Amino acid sequence: MTAQGLPMVVPAQDLPARVRIHEVGPRDGLQNEKRAVPTEVKADFIRRLADAGLTTIEATSFVHPKWVPQLADAEKLFPLVADLPVELPVLVPNERGLERALALGARRIAVFASATESFAKANLNRTVDEALGMFDPVVARAKDRKVHVRGYVSMCFGDPWEGAVPIHQVVRVCKALMDMGCDELSLGDTIGVATPGHVLDLLSELNEEGVPTSALGVHFHDTYGQALANTLAALQHGVTTVDASAGGLGGCPYAKSATGNLATEDLVWMLHGLGIDTGVDLDRLTATSVWMAAHLDRPSPSRTVRALSHKE
Repeated sequence: MTAQGLPMVVPAQDLPARVRIHEVGPRDGLQNEKRAVPTEVKADFIRRLADAGLTTIEATSFVHPKWVPQLADAEKLFPLVADLPVELPVLVPNERGLERALALGARRIAVFASATESFAKANLNRTVDEALGMFDPVVARAKDRKVHVRGYVSMCFGDPWEGAVPIHQVVRVCKALMDMGCDELSLGDTIGVATPGHVLDLLSELNEEGVPTSALGVHFHDTYGQALANTLAALQHGVTTVDASAGGLGGCPYAKSATGNLATEDLVWMLHGLGIDTGVDLDRLTATSVWMAAHLDRPSPSRTVRALSHKE
């Protein structure tokens, strides 16, 4: 790898001093891969991400193997990384998934809701309200066990079947998840159609309805090249948790127009240039994504990975 250096640091006013990156590569990044990734490679991926300084790494999903076969090895994988000194949240779709996760000692779980009826039907085969009803006992039981709960809300800005999603519709689902007892929410731009003004309007409306910025994270896809611009808007609003995927891996198997997640390296480059602390070693992270790209037999879509690993 030929290092191209680090960005010049020019802090901007009114931005957070530190951002926690919620790394989703091992789960969201790999869930839609056609090529089977061996469990040992996934475990090594998580360990390398931790070694690069990431402190929250979403490890896997306890969904039925029929729906996401790439993550069918959750029971085998989680014990291989459970000793790491980082947070290892896992996705659980229902009470059975929660039981499986708790049996392995998981201390952070996530449920995956939708702001639209079409995606709730495609992803969970339920209405929005039926899905929320399914999550209610999951969250309650997790909180009884003092387990941290994240609520994902997909299609917060646009839906491939329904088009633009009204902000009040998103707020209703977010409030329902918070009322259940979720500790934090992740606002998902699942098909990458958000723009900065839309992001700020949604965040402001959530605040007005009693959802604090401290409980909010953002999860942007880069379909239209807006992920970093949207992230900066969220930072300006005070958001300090940003989801990203190492190397830009991932999409959504139930939203065919969704392209990759915001690449963690691209995010880190911007944050470090703004003087925002992440705790992440960009060289180690880039090396990890280059290594994983080799296992997947294709180049990383991350522009920063390509720039820092360019061979003369």
